[in-house]
Amino acid sequence: MATILSVSGSPSAASRTARLLRHLDERLIEQGHEVIPLDVRTLPAEALLGADFGHPAIVRATALFEQADGVVIGTPVYKAAYSGLLKSLLDLLPQYALAGKTVLPLATGGSTAHVLAIDYALRPVLASMGPAHITPGWFTLDKDITVGEDGTPAVAPGSAEALVQVTDRFSAALGGRTTVLAATG
Repeated sequence: MATILSVSGSPSAASRTARLLRHLDERLIEQGHEVIPLDVRTLPAEALLGADFGHPAIVRATALFEQADGVVIGTPVYKAAYSGLLKSLLDLLPQYALAGKTVLPLATGGSTAHVLAIDYALRPVLASMGPAHITPGWFTLDKDITVGEDGTPAVAPGSAEALVQVTDRFSAALGGRTTVLAATG
């Protein structure tokens, strides 16, 4: 199966975006993929903001993108756009860091007014980086992302069903087998 880099562009340690990604990571792992999480907030601010391409943490992050077959990019929506933290990382990656890769864009936010941020803000930047395929993305409301009693991320049923379909399409685009797609097609 594929190696997937799961990137959270949220600056928050208690991020709903990261919770959403970890929830999807579990499904991808169940499908046999290797998933490598990357929380951009853990990278040194001085390297990101100072555009230090040679900083060891940035070099390691760049190598993770190179090694991945697929990339899931998650971001909170701030002021109708993806996070500045995510932008800082994307700016430091090589121009074609996504060349040949399958990409799944995801966003979280407090209002459905931000749903177009994926297609009008994030998708053009990702497309400029040369991916082989960008699968349809998904926006999830913050209120639909919680933490279960056992501490694991939980997603409200309606959103969870949609996310299963989005994740399965992404997995299928990577060449993986999925229950939902196998049953319908």
